[in-house]
Amino acid sequence: MKNIIIASTSTVHGSDYLEYILNDLKAFFKNTNTILFIPYARPSGITHDEYTKKASEAFSKIGKKVKGIHEFDNPAEAVKNAEAIFTGGGNTFVLTSQLYKNNLIDALKTAIENSTPYLGTSAGSNICGLTIKTTNDMPIVYPPSFNALALVPFNINPHYLDPDANSKHMGETRETRIKEFHKFNTHPVVGLREGSWLKVKDKSITLKGSLTARIFEYNKTPYELEPETELNHLK
Repeated sequence: MKNIIIASTSTVHGSDYLEYILNDLKAFFKNTNTILFIPYARPSGITHDEYTKKASEAFSKIGKKVKGIHEFDNPAEAVKNAEAIFTGGGNTFVLTSQLYKNNLIDALKTAIENSTPYLGTSAGSNICGLTIKTTNDMPIVYPPSFNALALVPFNINPHYLDPDANSKHMGETRETRIKEFHKFNTHPVVGLREGSWLKVKDKSITLKGSLTARIFEYNKTPYELEPETELNHLK
C-alpha cells in the first residue's frame, strides 16, 4: 500500500526548510524513528553532507533522525531496509542520473509500493511521476532515461507559476511549456503551486494545502482542482 507525500516545494516564502508542512509530516512519519534521506539533487551544488545536515535540522524539530543514503556502502540495501524515505529538491536531471547510477529506480519503486512512507519535494516529487519531462530544471547532466518511478499515473510540474499579466517578460509561461509537452506526449500533468502537495494513500490521490492545482490533460482545456479533491480520474 503506497503512503506518499508529493510536495511542490520544501520552503515557502518567509518560512524555514519544511516548516510549512512539519505538522503534517509529524503525523505522516509517526511510526518512524529514522528517515533515509536522498540528497542527490544537490540544490545550488551543495554537498551531500551539507544537504543531509539541512534535512536533519528540520526533522529534529519533530523528533526524527535523518541518515543520508550516501553514507551507506550499498544504497539499494539502504532503501530496502529504510523505515521511511525523503528525497529533497534540487536538479531533477542530477537526481535521476544518480538514481540510475546507483541502481535505485527499481529499489525505490519496490519499497514505496510495499508501504515504506515516502516524502518528495520539488525534484523528489518530479521523480514520482511517469517521466521527468515536465521538470523546470536545466539538463546539466544526461540521465540514462527520462522515465521515473511512476508512482502516480501522471507527470508533475512543481513550483507551478501562473502567467503574470503585469510582467514584461516575453518568454514562455509554464502553461505554454506544458502545452508543448502535449504536442509530443499524452500523459496528464499536474501543476502544483507553492505550498501544495499530493497525499497518496493506497489508490487514493488527494490534493492538499490551501491552493488549487492546475490540471493539463491531452487535447483538453486546462482546469483547476480544489484542495481535498481526488485526482484518481487522471490517467
